[in-house]
Amino acid sequence: MQVQTKVTLETGTSMQMQQKITQKKKKSDFKLPMEQKLLVGAVAGVVGTSCIFPLDMVKTRLQAAGQAGATVKYNGVLDCIRQMYAKEGVRGFYRGLAANLTGVTPEKAIKLAVNEKMRETLEDANGEISLPNQVLAGGTAGFCQVVATNPMEIVKLRVQLQATLPTAERMGTIDIVRRLGLKGMYRGAPATWARDIPYSMIFFPAYANVKEWLTDPETGETNIVKNLAAGATAGALAAGLMTPMDVVKTRFQQQGGKQKYGNLVNCAKVTMQNEGPFAFYKGAVPRMATQGPLFGIALAAFELQKWYMVKYQQ
Repeated sequence: MQVQTKVTLETGTSMQMQQKITQKKKKSDFKLPMEQKLLVGAVAGVVGTSCIFPLDMVKTRLQAAGQAGATVKYNGVLDCIRQMYAKEGVRGFYRGLAANLTGVTPEKAIKLAVNEKMRETLEDANGEISLPNQVLAGGTAGFCQVVATNPMEIVKLRVQLQATLPTAERMGTIDIVRRLGLKGMYRGAPATWARDIPYSMIFFPAYANVKEWLTDPETGETNIVKNLAAGATAGALAAGLMTPMDVVKTRFQQQGGKQKYGNLVNCAKVTMQNEGPFAFYKGAVPRMATQGPLFGIALAAFELQKWYMVKYQQ
């Protein structure tokens, strides 16, 4: 009788444990709807971009300053910061932020949400996703985001460079948008694709694998600090590798760039002839210092919001 009672208790305990495991798995299998993925991606992008915008301003100024005929020259990052502060004050570091946030909201929403959706689509029955499929998911996200990225960036960089132009030639954000028109807003889109698709193919798999490496083996979770570290590491890596394409894109899309270079290939050729190969890495340090924290903050915000929404929708 005692043996039978013991077996019954053990069986009951085993069933309870199995139910808990099943409930936990069911909860972890819950996926946010696409519209909610877009929402948390948009909020994450706004938070991250607002935090690092001054560094992005410095990066843009450095990349544009080395060209022949440039009216402003900088001797490195610190000199750029010093000159900007002396001439434009603190507000100068946030020039173009409003226009950028207008574009960042849909851009980050698309980038983060599409990658998340693609990963869910491509994962196997065990919830695992192979490295080639991680790369495919990231590349798809990079391709889709250009719909919002190109208009946002071409307006942003022109606003950021207004202070380097003669006073009579300077324009406000609305005037820049009007002059560009719809066609002009997508000028240099192939360059943006050439930068953003491989960027995302590097970034998202790197983020996922660094995050997995930092995951607590007992709980299977990562805290906000580890999410931030994973995003910052992946962002800095991808930004450094894709700086040459970012330099070409910046120079071609700035005011007068199309008239000066004609096309993207010629822009790269002229840059090489006039300044050598190191010109393609102008602004690499501030770009990595920008993209690392940007995606660290954005991904931490994204994961935190996602965790909260999943938790309270069960």
